[in-house]
Amino acid sequence: MDQEIVLVLIVLVITAILLVFDIIRIDIVAILCMLTLGWTGVLEPLEMLGGFSSNAVIAMVAVMIMGRGITSTGVMDSLSRIIINRVGNNESRIVGVVSSAVGLLSGFVQNVGAAVLFLPSLLNISRREKIQASRLIMPVGFAAVLGGALTLIGSSPMLLVNDFLVNSSLERYMLFSVTPVGLAILISGIALFYFFGKYLLPKTSPDATGPSPQQTIINEWHLPYIVWHYLIPVGSRLEGLMLEETGIWKNYNINILAISRGKVLEYAPWRETRFESGQTIALMGNEIDVQRFATDYGLIQETRGRTMQIVEDPVSTGFAEILVPPNSQIVGQTLREFNLRRRYKIEPILLFHKGERIPGDFSDVEISAGDIFVVHGLWESYTALKKTSDFHIITPIESVEQNKSKTWVALFCFLLAIGLAVAGFTISLAFLTGAVVMILTRVISIDDAYKSIDWKVIFFVAGLISLGIAMQKSGTAEYIATSVMSLIQGSRVIIILMATTLITTLFSLFMSNVAATVIMAPLVINMGQIAGIDPRPLVLLVAISSGNSFVLPTHQVNALFRTSGGYRNLDYLRAGGVLTVLFTIVVVLLFYFFYI
Repeated sequence: MDQEIVLVLIVLVITAILLVFDIIRIDIVAILCMLTLGWTGVLEPLEMLGGFSSNAVIAMVAVMIMGRGITSTGVMDSLSRIIINRVGNNESRIVGVVSSAVGLLSGFVQNVGAAVLFLPSLLNISRREKIQASRLIMPVGFAAVLGGALTLIGSSPMLLVNDFLVNSSLERYMLFSVTPVGLAILISGIALFYFFGKYLLPKTSPDATGPSPQQTIINEWHLPYIVWHYLIPVGSRLEGLMLEETGIWKNYNINILAISRGKVLEYAPWRETRFESGQTIALMGNEIDVQRFATDYGLIQETRGRTMQIVEDPVSTGFAEILVPPNSQIVGQTLREFNLRRRYKIEPILLFHKGERIPGDFSDVEISAGDIFVVHGLWESYTALKKTSDFHIITPIESVEQNKSKTWVALFCFLLAIGLAVAGFTISLAFLTGAVVMILTRVISIDDAYKSIDWKVIFFVAGLISLGIAMQKSGTAEYIATSVMSLIQGSRVIIILMATTLITTLFSLFMSNVAATVIMAPLVINMGQIAGIDPRPLVLLVAISSGNSFVLPTHQVNALFRTSGGYRNLDYLRAGGVLTVLFTIVVVLLFYFFYI
């Protein structure tokens, strides 16, 4: 065995061990792997760094930028609302519906593009419905990968199938020749997580650094956070009263966050707002105090309507701590004189004044520099507040500033990228073009574009690409494939199919699926001809199996989703391992009975 092959095999094994057991952070593992191959002379310096200019890495950078751009328009926010309204907050149903949509879309566009389109919606659903992101993101990412096998244009390896067949004077496949297999593995994968996801998926996000800023504020200030919705019926004592006249702050120590009638919503109503019958009000406070207020004024409790959804929507509203600076206009004034609600549409929940916590009614307290208000409001209200000198917001704002006027421009840029990719241009060129058009049309600023890139993922993918290059250059991949194929030659057909699937799967974990296909396709054509088996299904099997990379987050989609879901590599090993076994069984049996 050649010395270089031995060296690459050692690097391969050590890298796999480090990744499987999460001994070192994934990007550090990839960088060490890359440097080892460079210092040992297996790769030249330019080859060692070649991953950073690879089609996969540039495409990932571009889709991260476009994902941020689309999110900034609020279009995915609207999509997440539609999904919740249609399927409710059931975790399994959400996974099933979104996975189906992403999987089917992946059959016609690059799977990484389909995946990134739905990622913001998944994160929004997670925050809205208090479902851990780790329970939603991985199955949808897997569905995006599985969907690439629905057609011959669903993934790069599928596009290569007919090239290999034509070069060997074999008959070409049609666009939908692979669809029965693609549908079978997609349905199997979705069903696996629909029925058994609660056992396979992590229940926490291990990489999370702790409670969210919102939860921190609630815990530190002991804030009420449940919102109660009440209808003002005809004849209620509340009819005709101004908000201040109800004694809602002084006598009940509760806050009214919003008033709605039909589709009209008034957030943080002014103290002189008058109540009318037929209005729905959103109250925040202790349950006993809220019920006492409702009983005293004859209110009818009801579930939130669509208009009121925004009040409890963590994507749209939340708490914030705001500090009063010395140059603020409110210094020396009372809340009543300053009209905080009327000016900024935020509801003051409590005041921390001269070292003392003041809940309830603090309308007539003279405000001093250094006082802190805890308020509740729309994120867009805080955005307006940041542009003034009256307050400093000291809470991280959990939202991306939205520019809904750019919605159609953002969608055009994304569809442009998808169209270019479907037309045959490389995915990196297509998606980078879409990202740059987004920047030029001011959907997203260049600074936000740079911030949207997850450099940990980029270094991880680029570093492992160097390992794939080394496996090809040194002949390690061909050595492994040839050795195994020589052992199974003359075996039963099902053994040959199983071995082909497993070897391709192994290669796809540490090199691009295109590289795995390029190495395996010529080998299986020769083996099929020697064994008297039609080589066409074997080539198709290789292309499909190159997408069977779920055990480690090395596929572009899984690498992209790893950080958002807060996953460890062991999470992929557990859930992806089961999916890999299911994938292998389904594919091998289908090819054995229907394609060979």
